[in-house]
Amino acid sequence: MPVDQNLSNFSDIAVQTAFVIYIVALFMSLMYYGRMKSLLETRRAAQEEKAKGRKENKELATVGARSSDAAATPVGAAGAEPAPTADEVAHRERRADKIGNMTQSLIWVAVVLHLVAIVLRGLATGRFPFGNLYEYVLMVTAGTMVVAAISLQRKQWRPLWPWLLTPMLALLFYGSTKLYAESAPVVPALQSHWLPIHVTTVSVGASIGIVSGIASILYLLRRAQPKGEEHGFLGTITMILPSAKKLDQLAYRLAVITLPTLGLGIVLGAIWAESAWGRFWGWDPKETVSFATWILYAAYLHMRATPSARKYAPWVNILALATMIFNLFFINMVVSGLHSYAGLN
Repeated sequence: MPVDQNLSNFSDIAVQTAFVIYIVALFMSLMYYGRMKSLLETRRAAQEEKAKGRKENKELATVGARSSDAAATPVGAAGAEPAPTADEVAHRERRADKIGNMTQSLIWVAVVLHLVAIVLRGLATGRFPFGNLYEYVLMVTAGTMVVAAISLQRKQWRPLWPWLLTPMLALLFYGSTKLYAESAPVVPALQSHWLPIHVTTVSVGASIGIVSGIASILYLLRRAQPKGEEHGFLGTITMILPSAKKLDQLAYRLAVITLPTLGLGIVLGAIWAESAWGRFWGWDPKETVSFATWILYAAYLHMRATPSARKYAPWVNILALATMIFNLFFINMVVSGLHSYAGLN
């Protein structure tokens, strides 16, 4: 089937537009991050001021001080800027929420355009758009953003957006420049009805695993900087993150879905391999690393459920994420094998 170049061009435009909107959403999320950090600092300062006032009043009552001057003197250093009122704090929070809502809306618009780009790419070539590494990166980044947009709808998860958007923008930029391939018919080796089934399953599992891995990274940062005890540079950038417990739960719940999804993808790939190459498994580099990734996710879930090993579990989840990224780039582009995309772009 001949390639429809107009649809291919529209697909490229949709990717570029989505990329720009993602960038705008990233800046909006950073603005939200900054405002929520300022709001949190204000609340903590007000709480400390109240606690200090109660302590001083208690001390005055203990020593029997009843002078009118002491009673009229405001708590805190002389000439200090008065703390914002409750109404002012509420107003600041509403303004921050508006920015958060705008960020969420922009992300959904970008996700829709991202998915439209994938559909147009497929329509342009008359096949499922999984024929080269550029198209696979489009699929994985779109899947990751869909998973994130669904998982992070609640207000408490909005501080995670800068941490997710930054790597996704980097991956999308790299895929759209260094890995870009012109629309063309799929190579003969991939002309099979198993292609969309196998690759879609694997890419969905990878997308969920990426969000889970990033949640584990943030969990370790938050564990090192507990709520209310933040200090230094890391304390500044982790101040408004959810608690370590919630981040750990998010990583775990997503990994629970990642494990069977990747496992199903491996099984489907083995069935395809039997019909294409006459064997289910041959320890091809791609097969080997994919299986190792699955084992790591299984180990993470096992360690997460084992009290004595639970504190080490997030490191295994992050290692699984790193192995998956290694599989995506190094195995596909450098190592020679039956699954290698080297030379296909």
